[in-house]
Amino acid sequence: MQHILVYADSLSWGIVPTTRQRLPFEQRWPGVMEISLGATGRKVRVIEDCLNGRRTVWEDPFKPGRNGLVGLAQRIEIHSPLALVILMLGTNDFQSMHDHNARHSAQGIRALVSAIRTAPIEPGMPVPEILVVAPPALQTPRGPIAPKFAGGEFKCVGLAAALRAVCDEVGCHFFDAGSVTPSSAVDGVHLDLVQHAVLGEALAALVGPLLADPEG
Repeated sequence: MQHILVYADSLSWGIVPTTRQRLPFEQRWPGVMEISLGATGRKVRVIEDCLNGRRTVWEDPFKPGRNGLVGLAQRIEIHSPLALVILMLGTNDFQSMHDHNARHSAQGIRALVSAIRTAPIEPGMPVPEILVVAPPALQTPRGPIAPKFAGGEFKCVGLAAALRAVCDEVGCHFFDAGSVTPSSAVDGVHLDLVQHAVLGEALAALVGPLLADPEG
């Protein structure tokens, strides 16, 4: 059994746009990915660590615990051995309370990659492969979350390109979720049911070849 850690935010937690409801596991993209990989004969368990409001490396001034860097090394230690860590963060870096741009967020991801690779795992356990997924670009925020993300559609411009450049520099895998799905037309930020399905299947196709042969 190979383990994949998904370290992410509400887009992956599966929040239903404009509500506080959550999609069931089999409808969230991590679940879709696990089921799809399993259908190919892969024995894979996806571990979800997805926190609403999580930033890359910054705190939320109103809610504690949203700095994605804090405790990440210990999460890697807890869940090791891991075959792969998937990072899908950045959207919350552009909340209205922050004055961040795409480069800032990409540097946050760089710090997370470093934390994963230097985590104090047990001797002989593998340092996992890392896949950075750029979230779909924010659209004009709508509904109850609009004030929280006001202006985010402008601050996030260039994020996918900035993340790709960081991944090239540090030597980890990259995928642009925006290449297969936009963000929700309902709230401009999250993912709808169909978008979770599309992203999960796309990532399953990408992740399969990244997993080392467990018999090798």
